[in-house]
Amino acid sequence: MPAIQLTPAERKAHRADAHHLDPVVMIGGEGLTPAVTKEADAALKAHGLIKVRVFSDERETRETIFATLCEQLGAAPVQHIGKLLVLWRPVEPKEKTPDEHRQAGPRVVKILKFSKSGNHRAQVKKLTVLGNQRITSGGIVKRAKERLPSKKKLGD
Repeated sequence: MPAIQLTPAERKAHRADAHHLDPVVMIGGEGLTPAVTKEADAALKAHGLIKVRVFSDERETRETIFATLCEQLGAAPVQHIGKLLVLWRPVEPKEKTPDEHRQAGPRVVKILKFSKSGNHRAQVKKLTVLGNQRITSGGIVKRAKERLPSKKKLGD
């Protein structure tokens, strides 16, 4: 996979976002192994923007590791400062499974109806409410309406 090219403005924004991050991948004395590459790939899938710490004193080695990681993972090189490398790759949107599209199921709700005089016990009534229904403050079951998104949020 070829590395992603960033504009200077995008690189600056990613550097600012990465400032507070801690390194999530450490590269030790053995260098860039397949296990390290796999961990960096998993971290990029989860976070998108990661820091990698390289425990090597040679700058040339760190530069080759940085270039190799970006090339293998299809990531953009954001910053190489000292022993820290910052990589960015856009996070892929998760696909929803059919179970995540389902609505709420039926549930049992207790309704208390207090007496008007206050001397008697409250009556307890159990109702089964379906996923598309709601209970009003008066204890009446009504079908829930589809919520419309705000026109301000839609940008119309």
